[in-house]
Amino acid sequence: MTASVIDPRKFIDEQPMTRIQVLIVALTVLFSAVDGFDVLAIAVSGSGIMAEFGLDRAELGLVLSMELIGMAIGSIVLGGIADKLGRRVMLLSCLLVMASGMWAASLASSIETLSAVRIYTGLGIGGLLSSTNAVVAEFSNHKQRGLCISLMVIGYPLGGIACGAIGHAILGAQGASWRDMFIVGAWLSVALFPITWLLLPESVHWLTRVQPQNALARVNHALKKLGHTGVASLPITRALNANRLQAKSSILDIFSPALLAATLLMTLAYLFQMLTFYYILKWTPAIVVQMGIGAASAAGVLFWVNVGGVLGGLSFGFLSRRIGLKPLTMVILVLTSLAVALFGQSKPQLAELSSLAAAAGFFANAGVSGIYTLMAVVFPTHVRATGTGFVIGMGRAGAIVSPWLAGILMQQGFERGDELASVLAYVALLMGLCSLVAALCLAFLGTKHNQATEQAVA
Repeated sequence: MTASVIDPRKFIDEQPMTRIQVLIVALTVLFSAVDGFDVLAIAVSGSGIMAEFGLDRAELGLVLSMELIGMAIGSIVLGGIADKLGRRVMLLSCLLVMASGMWAASLASSIETLSAVRIYTGLGIGGLLSSTNAVVAEFSNHKQRGLCISLMVIGYPLGGIACGAIGHAILGAQGASWRDMFIVGAWLSVALFPITWLLLPESVHWLTRVQPQNALARVNHALKKLGHTGVASLPITRALNANRLQAKSSILDIFSPALLAATLLMTLAYLFQMLTFYYILKWTPAIVVQMGIGAASAAGVLFWVNVGGVLGGLSFGFLSRRIGLKPLTMVILVLTSLAVALFGQSKPQLAELSSLAAAAGFFANAGVSGIYTLMAVVFPTHVRATGTGFVIGMGRAGAIVSPWLAGILMQQGFERGDELASVLAYVALLMGLCSLVAALCLAFLGTKHNQATEQAVA
C-alpha cells in the first residue's frame, strides 16, 4: 500500500538502512579503493617508467602530477554535471573513462602519450569521487551517515594496500612490468561497471528535488529496489517551481551568500589537510631510505601508514555517532599535527618508524573522513556533488604541492648544513602544522545555517 503524504526522502533519512543500502555503501568503498590503487600504481611503477622512457626524477615528478591535475578538473566540472544529470549516470560514465584510461596507459608508447592519458584518467576519478560522497550521503540514514562516509574514505588506504601487494607480486626488481599495473586497474574499473549498473538506482534525494521526466515512477522504482514503500505523489519543491532557473545557477550556488563562507572554509581545510596527508603518503618511503634503511623495509613502513589510515577512518566513523562532528574533526586534526611532528622526531629504527607512521596515518585519514562527512552536512542536495567536487578539486592542489614543498624545505635545510635528523624534524613540524591550520578553518565554520539552507531549497 502506498504512502500518500510523506516525503520519500524521509524513508532514506529516518528508517533503518536496508541490505541494499549497505551494499551500496560497500560499493562506494570500492570506488574509493580504485582511487587509492590508481594513485599509488603510478608511484610504484615509477622506476620502470623512468627506465623505459629515460626520464630523470624531475621529469617523472611531472608525469606523477598529471593525474592529480586531471582529478582536480574532473572533481570541479563533473561534480556540477552530476547535480544536473544525476548520480547514477555520472558514476557509470566515470567508470568507463577510468577503465579506458588505465588500459590506454598500459599501451602508451611515449611519455607525452602517457601524460595525456593520465590527465584523462584523472578526469574520471575526479568525477567519481565528487559523486561518490553524494551517493553515500543520500543512500544512508541520518544515524549511520557519519560511519558510512568514514567507511567510504577508508577505501583509499585499502586500495593502497592492495596496490602494494599486487605490485610486489607482478613488478620485477626494475619495474619492467609496470604496464601490468594499469591493466589490473583497468579490469578493476571494468568489474565495477556491471555491479554499479545492477545495484545502484538513481538517488531518491536527487529525483525528489529535481523531479525530471517520470520522476514519480523513478522514485518508486528506487524505493522498491532499496526495500522501502512507494509514494502516491511527490512533494512540490522550490527546485520544481524554478527548475529551469535552478539548472542554470546551481553550480554558482556554492558561492551564494548562504554558502560562500562554508565553501571557502571547507576548501581551505581540505587543502591544508591534503598538504599534511600527502607529505606522509609520498615522502615516508624516501625518508626511511634516507635514514639508512632498505627500500623493501621502507615499503613496509608505508604499508603501516595505510593500515593506520584504515583504522583511523573506522574509528572516526564510530566516534562520530557519539561526539559532535565538527569538534571531533577539529580535535583529530590537532592530533594529526602532533603525530606528524612526532614522526619527524623518530630514530632510524624500523619498529619505531612503523609505529609513528601508523599513528600519523591513523589521525591523518581520520581527519580526511571528518572533512568528507562535513561536506555532506554543509552542502544541500542540489549542490552536494558540485560543492564536494569543488572542495576536492581545489584541495587536490595541496596534494600536488605537498611533495614539492616538502622537498624544497628539505633541500634548504641541507644547503644550510643541517644534519639529517634536524631537517626531518623541522620539515615534519612545518608540514604537520598544515593540519592545525585546517582545524582553525573549521573553527569558523557554521553548520546550522547550512542545514537550514537544505530545508529552504527542498
